[in-house]
Amino acid sequence: MTVMTAPMVLAAETPSLVQSVDWLAITPVVVPAAVALLVLVADLFLPEGRKPLLGWISVAGLAAATASLLPLRAGDRTTFCLTDAPTACSYTADHFALVVQFLVLAGALVTALMSVTAVRETRMPAGEYWFLLLSSAAGAALLPAARDLATLIVALEVASLPAFALVGMRRGDRLSSEAALKFFLSSVTATAVSLLGVAFVYAATGSLHLERVADRLEDVPAQFDTLAMAGVALTLVGFAFKTAAVPFHFWVPDTYVGAPLPIAGYLSVIGKAVGFTGLILVTVIAFPAYSDIWGPALAILAALTMTLGNAAALRQSVDRPHSAVRLLAWSSVGQAGYLLVPIAAAAYSERDQIGSTVAYALMYGAVNLGAFAVAALVARTKPLHRIADYRGLWAERPFAALALAFFLLCLAGLPPGIIGLFAKVTVFRSAVDAGLGWLAVVMAANVVVALYYYLRWTALLFRTPEEGTAPGRPAAAKVPWPVTAAIVLTAATALVLSGAPQIVLRFASGSLFPQ
Repeated sequence: MTVMTAPMVLAAETPSLVQSVDWLAITPVVVPAAVALLVLVADLFLPEGRKPLLGWISVAGLAAATASLLPLRAGDRTTFCLTDAPTACSYTADHFALVVQFLVLAGALVTALMSVTAVRETRMPAGEYWFLLLSSAAGAALLPAARDLATLIVALEVASLPAFALVGMRRGDRLSSEAALKFFLSSVTATAVSLLGVAFVYAATGSLHLERVADRLEDVPAQFDTLAMAGVALTLVGFAFKTAAVPFHFWVPDTYVGAPLPIAGYLSVIGKAVGFTGLILVTVIAFPAYSDIWGPALAILAALTMTLGNAAALRQSVDRPHSAVRLLAWSSVGQAGYLLVPIAAAAYSERDQIGSTVAYALMYGAVNLGAFAVAALVARTKPLHRIADYRGLWAERPFAALALAFFLLCLAGLPPGIIGLFAKVTVFRSAVDAGLGWLAVVMAANVVVALYYYLRWTALLFRTPEEGTAPGRPAAAKVPWPVTAAIVLTAATALVLSGAPQIVLRFASGSLFPQ
């Protein structure tokens, strides 16, 4: 009898290590991942003439993933929690995660619409392209909900690794191969440094869950203090790279020029969202005890990033090949500086300051993807991607010219792009409220500098076309409706946000994290 009951007693005393799974909470991640596998398998059986169907399956999958956020809008779900500590969870679908997931999945949907025609016309391998795009979107959707360092790094790499291949997808193109290699080598180096930092943090705290790391960093033994500080600094490097913050920005212009235009737009928005999300989670949730280290560092990075990005964008010649894409690339570096400001401000005041970054990111995501969609349209007849190619666009394509002008004015923060102005004001206010007056002054100066190159491009759209170019749309340059749909979606979103800026600004005034 004793022999029979011993295993039963032992089993009763051993806690279960099996974690429960809330499938509804992880639906926004599972759907694009499942569709990616479906596309990869379907590619093996579809004849060449039916391969465009893979693009529409991907578009439908991303639309379904975006719609799956609606049942989660309460923002009160967690899953993959420790069985002996139910509050320590690896996945949290709070309001912060949901807003960023919406930005990521909706941005990927617009990218997919831009890509449907590009994949067919440039003869890129359809199955591989759509599998990689969906896989990257799944990783990007996972990252804002991750609440432990291991999941953060895994999500970062799942979002990044497919992007390397997407950048180099144009086979035989020297610029594309060079861009992919540069992007890959620099990103892998940054990730390795971050992994070393995570290892140091784990050695100092004994935990990977962000909330537990935060608690244990409050009282680190003296012999581990240097190790913990080094871990905090190194962990931030990988996420700073993804945000294209100076001095981790050098890969941006060449990568955007070499990548297919839809992927350049994807990296400018979703790639940045991944970096800023990770940066917010590790600084505000995991490392508040070391805010005296990362706060000043991020403030300096913000000032350097916006200044160098705007200065480089200012120097772009209108007649230089690829100058339009390079200007958007350097502009995105400057915009990254603005996005860093509220995160730095959170070190000096309440963590609710990061709501300003989320509000700005929503505005930036809509208008920047729209600008790349118009660039993809213009590139169909003028493949050199020069700013000069946009001269007289109003006479040739009035809708595209108006849309691009609106996007550029939003980025500049000028009416009628009201949402751009309001988003900049919230970021500026976060710096002032945190006592970072010097950073607010630097930001104001950079906003004025950026006005020049945004307005120069905008004015060019409405100038008289050069001699030898007749107004009117050439018959051979028929606009694919998916590209038109991408422009319409982004323009409509920006118009709605400008007409009702409180939709975005309410994120800047409230807490996105559960109290």
